[in-house]
Amino acid sequence: MGLCGSSSGGPSNAYFDEYVNTLPSMKGKVVAITGCTSGTGRIFARVCAKNGAKIVMLNRASERADDAFQFIKGVAFKAQAPAPVFIPCDLTSFKSVRAAGEHLAKDFSGLGLDVLCNNAGLAGVEDKATEDGCDIQMQTNHLSHFMLTAYCMPLLEKAASLRGEARIVNHSSLSRVMELGPMWDNTLQEKYLEKNGGKLGGSSGRMLQGGDFERYQQSKLANVVFTYALNDRLQAKGSKVKALVAHPGAAPTQGIPNMMSGGGGKDVVMLPQCAWTLVAHMMMQSQEDATIGILRSGCDPAAKSGEFYGPLGLGGGTGKPDASENRGPHGVLKEEPFASAEARALLWTASEKTIGTRFAL
Repeated sequence: MGLCGSSSGGPSNAYFDEYVNTLPSMKGKVVAITGCTSGTGRIFARVCAKNGAKIVMLNRASERADDAFQFIKGVAFKAQAPAPVFIPCDLTSFKSVRAAGEHLAKDFSGLGLDVLCNNAGLAGVEDKATEDGCDIQMQTNHLSHFMLTAYCMPLLEKAASLRGEARIVNHSSLSRVMELGPMWDNTLQEKYLEKNGGKLGGSSGRMLQGGDFERYQQSKLANVVFTYALNDRLQAKGSKVKALVAHPGAAPTQGIPNMMSGGGGKDVVMLPQCAWTLVAHMMMQSQEDATIGILRSGCDPAAKSGEFYGPLGLGGGTGKPDASENRGPHGVLKEEPFASAEARALLWTASEKTIGTRFAL
């Protein structure tokens, strides 16, 4: 998930239509996706279903989830692909994630899981604790995905043994590095991974400023750090499971409306629709173009474990915010400097402690 605006009046596709025509068949594969009721997750599910995959939709139960399920069901039927499956998964609850993981393990022990796309995310919402005591952004964006991936590892290894490989795809953001004041250095901090929800900087109510976005930056950096740490461990054991990460740039998805309803960006909530439309056309790409990063990570035969995909901008690795990553041609970014070996070790240990489950590889 990146910086997102209103879903109407957005830019047209620049790269998506040509790119999806290059993707291979996914017939016989099983693809599980979090946060696929709208935006990039729904588009990813649509493309994979159209190409023949069986889609497992991991969403919080809601009318939007029902609507998305019926939509993907129609896509699958038209493509003569297997019918999708819906498994309730509320990422703000470890209990719900645990139940979803157990459900997946029971239903797909034979087929395995070819792709787990950890797509769902929250951006810039208030300083709020979940039922588990964690920051709601960090739990939704990273900790619950860490737990879900741990549950899915046997399924991913099963698919890799049957079909040659499997993939874990994490979704970061251009906001993994932000300018948030002279004292903010963007390094991963353990307190954000612990059960300190509601005690992490308060709520600024200002777009791209204050504690709301400090917590967001930490969660989106965590997505990259998690990917690199996974890749280290998978490579060390000679696994055929790949770990990849992408960022979408900026796109007119549901992110900013959700952010505003969650307490962030109150200072711009009264901007008229025409202003959002102008911003979308000047600074953003289409939702479809924003999905290319996770499509390359999840479906492209040439993708390698440990790679980071997204709009290239300056090519990553600068350690500074890069507005040119908002849109443009997608490719492999340079290694993220804030995802150091020290950050990887910290994240793994702290995440295991917080979820109360050892992630053994």
